[in-house]
Amino acid sequence: MDDDLILSVVMGSRAYGLDTGASDTDRRGVFAAPTAAFWRLDKPPTHRDGPLPEQFSWEVERFCRLALEADPTVLECLWSPLVEVATPAGLRLRELRGTASRWSRWAAPGAAAGGQEGRAAVAGGGRLAGRPGGGAGRRRARRAAGLHLMRTGELEADLTRLYGYGPAYLPELVAAKREAEHAPAPPVPGLAADALHDLVLGARLAGR
Repeated sequence: MDDDLILSVVMGSRAYGLDTGASDTDRRGVFAAPTAAFWRLDKPPTHRDGPLPEQFSWEVERFCRLALEADPTVLECLWSPLVEVATPAGLRLRELRGTASRWSRWAAPGAAAGGQEGRAAVAGGGRLAGRPGGGAGRRRARRAAGLHLMRTGELEADLTRLYGYGPAYLPELVAAKREAEHAPAPPVPGLAADALHDLVLGARLAGR
């Protein structure tokens, strides 16, 4: 099942020397489904578990798309110091990691880890500069809901009804979040796109 792996790494505590006797061995990898598999009515999976415990792998196209979105788990996979499997395609994928975090505008500082709030800060065009995002933004939203609950006895989850209980910039954060949700996906820079397309195609053709 794992003979189609092009990259497999160990992540988490064991990759960075922080493991204990009770630590799991978390493996993440990339596999290349053969080209002919995409001609079937039932398409190959975009990801899979196993066969080892705590092992998870992405199909190479899905992996590359997530890298373009600066997915933090995918980027950590590219930078893991503990590599167990690396074919020529896998080595090429790691060679491209230096530009991976710059392929997407979502990779602005704090955006990858900040979820929708981080993307909202990017979409806000700088007007939210200095405003807390990510976990801090969510904590302030929960605090506003908590204040409303204590004062009224009612639980309110609609942030637009909590402006009087939260920070002054809460309306801006909500507006920017809405803008980010409906913003079109940014174009991939030409050179990066060409490199990824060539890598995906080459990996699949090699496995056919």
